[in-house]
Amino acid sequence: MLLDTPICDFGWKAPDFTLKDANGKSFTMSEHLGEKGLLIVFICNHCPYVQRIGLQLAEDTKLLMAEGINVLAIMSNDYEYVTADSPENMKLFSKQYGFTFPYLVDKEQLIGKQYGAVCTPDFFGFNSKGELQYRGRSDELVYAMRMIAKTGQGPQNQTPSMGCSIKWRV
Repeated sequence: MLLDTPICDFGWKAPDFTLKDANGKSFTMSEHLGEKGLLIVFICNHCPYVQRIGLQLAEDTKLLMAEGINVLAIMSNDYEYVTADSPENMKLFSKQYGFTFPYLVDKEQLIGKQYGAVCTPDFFGFNSKGELQYRGRSDELVYAMRMIAKTGQGPQNQTPSMGCSIKWRV
């Protein structure tokens, strides 16, 4: 099912979390909230929208990270229902697209729900204070995150991202 993300709720404070990647290494959001901001993107392996932007996402995030903007990706789908999104497949997917950012497992789906993530991909761009400044599309991502890094604020006009619905456990 194709969904659009909500309009950016400027200033919304990011809840802190600690999640593990597919290898079991823990990452804490607040430790990645750098002075130039943080991009959190909800993705999954099986989504055709994520697959379509996978290589570009890898390139864009490498560029942003080289400029001091941190990146975390989260997979919140119920991977017992959608086995293509399992942690083992996350490792393969990450390698296939050349992701250099941590790709984290939200097994309990709590973080996806706390953030109000609705689809994959779903982008959340935060300034250094952990305030939401971007909730848009991948083609505006680099511009928006650079603006946040420089001014602490995201662009006022943003186009909602669209993608597959997150597969919530029932």
